[in-house]
Amino acid sequence: MARDTAGGTGTESTRTGVGARLAAVRALLSPRTEAERERRRVAVMSLPYFVLAIFGAFLPLGMLARMSLSENQFRNEGFSLDAWETLATEPVYREIAWNTLWFATVTTTFSVLVAVALSHALAKYDLPFRRWIVAMVSFPIALPGIVVGFMIVVLLGRTGLLTNAVAFFTGGSRIDLATALTVGGLFLGYAFSLIPRATMVLRGTFEEINTDAEEAARALGASPLLTFYHVTLPQVWPGVVAAFVLTFRTALAIFGTVLVLPALNVATLRINLEIQDLGFNLAVASAMGLVYFVFIFGFTFAGVRLIDNESLKI
Repeated sequence: MARDTAGGTGTESTRTGVGARLAAVRALLSPRTEAERERRRVAVMSLPYFVLAIFGAFLPLGMLARMSLSENQFRNEGFSLDAWETLATEPVYREIAWNTLWFATVTTTFSVLVAVALSHALAKYDLPFRRWIVAMVSFPIALPGIVVGFMIVVLLGRTGLLTNAVAFFTGGSRIDLATALTVGGLFLGYAFSLIPRATMVLRGTFEEINTDAEEAARALGASPLLTFYHVTLPQVWPGVVAAFVLTFRTALAIFGTVLVLPALNVATLRINLEIQDLGFNLAVASAMGLVYFVFIFGFTFAGVRLIDNESLKI
């Protein structure tokens, strides 16, 4: 009897859920209240996005999943887990994952710290040539990664402008002084692309600071550093987290700069190598792409939840 009761309760709950979904669909197709009409307007306005998501994201991801399980390197045929086994067992791919994570974390942290200082200065002080400063800071956003990489080579390569200048004044070797193709050169290329993005996110946050609280803290004897830490930073913290999330995602996806300055074997460069230079290993490249997507999606979701957390404290 207990089993019958439980089964009946489960069936009734299922029917109730199906009925509620059908009612929601009917309300969407034939709204009767203003709230239902508002939901239909939102659904209609969101339709182009969902169409774009289907053809620009879901279908390509499905193709990646199928290619990662294919036995044939050139056609989606058969079923094989060799690509996933390679990712799980080969030490080189663990090294790539580690390189990608630590380098993106370091460059993102540095870029966000610089962006905090720039945004704070632009919002708090009446700087001369302020518009020109904003234009110069935001300009690198428009540059492709390949162009940024070539700029680093032009400045810090063996025949670079800064390399030649330092060699002239110090008498050192241009070959020894060239840093474009080192991790330091790649770091500068990343920072050049990431700092403007973090700054543009934080500028609006710093413009909305409650300056009265800052002035009250200073009047009570707090130093500028203590005022910033205890009063300013808690107000802009959600913006700092948002800037970190956006910048970290960008750091993970940078390709052109790494292609020109291949000082570190990271995921974006490795995917390109798998497709072009290592025998067209499309299955492994597809598996890497899926892992890459899942990680970035999970990180973004966690970052958004963190930003929306009203109890977030420093």
